[in-house]
Amino acid sequence: MRTQFGKEAIGSNPIFSTKFYIRLSADFFMFTVYIIYSRTLDKYYVGYTTDISIRLEQHNSGFSTFTSKASDWELKYQESFNDRTTAMRREKDIKSNKSRKYIENLIHS
Repeated sequence: MRTQFGKEAIGSNPIFSTKFYIRLSADFFMFTVYIIYSRTLDKYYVGYTTDISIRLEQHNSGFSTFTSKASDWELKYQESFNDRTTAMRREKDIKSNKSRKYIENLIHS
């Protein structure tokens, strides 16, 4: 028998439910809106993630459909946000401009 906090514990009853743990842990993530560029394609890609280094590796290894056409994606710009909703809004805002000039001005500012 195992003891937990000085009392017998039978089975594995978690103190917090999994749903609570997942929701709680999501509050600790930072969300990054990013712009990457491929010289081969001469194109920009805008997205958001919680881990920019892993996401960049995925883009360069062909994990994503659009970015699989090249393997030379490099990070050009990033902004950090405390919550997913704000990051998604910012990503949508950048994409809605549909302007290469807007993206390049953002990168160089």
